[in-house]
Amino acid sequence: MYPFKPGQFAPKNTWYVAANRTDVGRALLSRTVVNTPLAIYRTEAGEAVVLDGRCPHRHFPLGKSALEGDNIRCGYHGFVFGPDGQCVEIPSQIHVPRACRVARYPAVEHGLWLWVWVGDPALADPALLPPLAETGLDGADGLTPHSLIFREVACRYQLLNDNLFDLSHLAFLHGSTIGTPENSSTPEELEKRPGYVASIRRITDAPVPPSMWQRDVYGLERIDRAMGMASYLPGFHAGTTEVRVPASHPERGGELLSWTRVYHCITPATPTLSYYHFAIGMPPGMDPAAMKVALDPVIDEDVFASEEIEKIIALYDGNPPPELMVKSDQNAVEGRRMIAAMMDAEGQGH
Repeated sequence: MYPFKPGQFAPKNTWYVAANRTDVGRALLSRTVVNTPLAIYRTEAGEAVVLDGRCPHRHFPLGKSALEGDNIRCGYHGFVFGPDGQCVEIPSQIHVPRACRVARYPAVEHGLWLWVWVGDPALADPALLPPLAETGLDGADGLTPHSLIFREVACRYQLLNDNLFDLSHLAFLHGSTIGTPENSSTPEELEKRPGYVASIRRITDAPVPPSMWQRDVYGLERIDRAMGMASYLPGFHAGTTEVRVPASHPERGGELLSWTRVYHCITPATPTLSYYHFAIGMPPGMDPAAMKVALDPVIDEDVFASEEIEKIIALYDGNPPPELMVKSDQNAVEGRRMIAAMMDAEGQGH
């Protein structure tokens, strides 16, 4: 499936963000990860549980059913499943076959999110999760991470990944919010290693973007910005933005004005539906609610572009003409190759 070979959609032997940790509680949460329906909740003791969300009787979604203590009672015919996935009651009969059960998937609370592994459970190694210290999620750098935005996006997840691999689009898609022409014209510094691609642009003496607050706070019209994105494949992107007084300023040159981290979690739900969790790491004194108001329109711009591209792809029955690649696509090409290799290793496609 575009942009991968036929029969390839998304890797399964990997960790994906299923939900914000704070959204997992004593109410059932229904999600889909790589075409796998899930029922998510916390036990009375506080443990996060992720069960297969399809009742094996008549396929009713367990995530749309009812929680009774630590068990789920299917909302269709009342079958009851424990947190280990085993059916413990069938109201219409006394005997409960051992074969009547659903899978329990490996799940880990890591950073701000609950991560799930819907592939081979024997391969579910928490050491494969993005490192907390490396991504700043441990708070040791003085920035506190906050979950801000969640969207269900009507597109294949790789379109959202591609959007984050190549930040030159900030100059145009986000030209009225966070971008300036220099986001496209400034050369990138690239880095890659297995399962990881990253880029950074060091923008000097450029106009303050339309939605940035520094102009009002510091009385500046121009700034230096270092903007980077590190992508942990197949769907976690950790970015940084450092803003300084232009080095050419006679008194304050190089003074740090602000430093933030951003986190984009892209989860494939179905071939044309994705989950997008966005978070930000901020220093003390910054208001998360105000930042959400400022960044909601930015995320909406990314969602708009990705959904519109999905509509174009649909016009070609999912097989659009070849793309014209340019220099700024290097990270996207490398990222796609690495994700495709993950699916090849699983035996996906032909």
